[in-house]
Amino acid sequence: MSVETPARACGIDFGTSNSTAGWLRPGQSPLLALEDDKVTLPSVIFFNADENTVSVGRAGPGEYLEGYEGRLMRALKSLLGSNLMEGKTEVQGRSRTYMELLTQFIAELKNRTEVAADRSFEQAVFGRPVFFVDDDTAADRKAETTLEAIAHATGFREVSFQYEPIAAAYHYERQIDREELVLIADIGGGTSDFSLIRLSPQRAQLVDRRDDLLANGGVHIGGTNFDQQLSLASVMPLLGYRSQLKRGLEMPASCYINLATWHTINQVYTRRTWAELQELYLDTQSPEAMDRLFKLIRERSGHWLAMQVEEAKIALSAGDSTILHLDRLAPDLRHTLTRIEFEQASTQLVEKIGTTLNVLLKKAGVRYEAVDTVFFTGGASGVPMLRERISAMLPHARRVEGDLFGSIGTGLAVEAQRRFG
Repeated sequence: MSVETPARACGIDFGTSNSTAGWLRPGQSPLLALEDDKVTLPSVIFFNADENTVSVGRAGPGEYLEGYEGRLMRALKSLLGSNLMEGKTEVQGRSRTYMELLTQFIAELKNRTEVAADRSFEQAVFGRPVFFVDDDTAADRKAETTLEAIAHATGFREVSFQYEPIAAAYHYERQIDREELVLIADIGGGTSDFSLIRLSPQRAQLVDRRDDLLANGGVHIGGTNFDQQLSLASVMPLLGYRSQLKRGLEMPASCYINLATWHTINQVYTRRTWAELQELYLDTQSPEAMDRLFKLIRERSGHWLAMQVEEAKIALSAGDSTILHLDRLAPDLRHTLTRIEFEQASTQLVEKIGTTLNVLLKKAGVRYEAVDTVFFTGGASGVPMLRERISAMLPHARRVEGDLFGSIGTGLAVEAQRRFG
């Protein structure tokens, strides 16, 4: 698709882990630099209590790891459609709604987009997962309505949505020279989304692409879920998860599940949780493990630990083992994780994603061998076990790896130009 004049609108990919913005203009890459020279902006806010400042993107985790007191929030997109959206939380000494916090991040994302483009935008196409919420149409619709209201509150006058895998398809379509039946496999931070679509240079000129889309499908499983399962299987036992109490029961799991889940980590720091753990300490058969848990809570190191697990997941996607350095929990504490442990922890997630893809292909009425290409995008699509599972279902299709973090933003820029001119 040639671009002779700059588009009026931008595309916004608000992701669970990273966000991007795209804008079509002559002779330049669609993706805009949102943080220094980087096109990705981590979807993170850090409310620095020591300095009474707010940092967005990479600076937030940097300040947190330097030891500043404050509140780190990540995976904000996962709040959409959840009950947490109705609640409030304390930030920098005052009560704020999660709606306000999401709006603050989107406003910063819009501002950085406009600074990078050196112009303002009133129209935007936002990406959305095929399902914000699985098996709940009302909650899914509410999630989109909430995101639309947030976008309007930040200054976008006209807002529309496109499924993220379809946006990735439009990005891939710019690279091909013949017609292909393509499965877009978008495995992001919070969801796994699939689209089966016919693409070609000729079809790219059409405004209405409904006849080209054979099927959409998705499940609320993404990179953060792989983090969670790896953490619960191999790291949380170091803090007492699944240990035995003297009365013969197993240690309650809720604290550990919150600690292993990016958007609920802060719930571990409540007075109620602390009081409950103090009582359980009197009954534990693993005091050393609980001592580590207490140290983590006192120092509010939950996000630090989650970052170690995320880095381990990435390392295990490339190698057979990695070592966690957990000095914050106990002196010289080291813990080795293996690819086998990661795959065992991920088995159920991978099977659920495989089932979702199987249902989509059957719904489309397409023979598996008819699919020409699998286009992988999204940061979590690099998990070897998951990629192998998808590839095994479509052995005749060639595998293409897109820009894991930029394909959707680029495709949304294409769609923005198509819809708004």
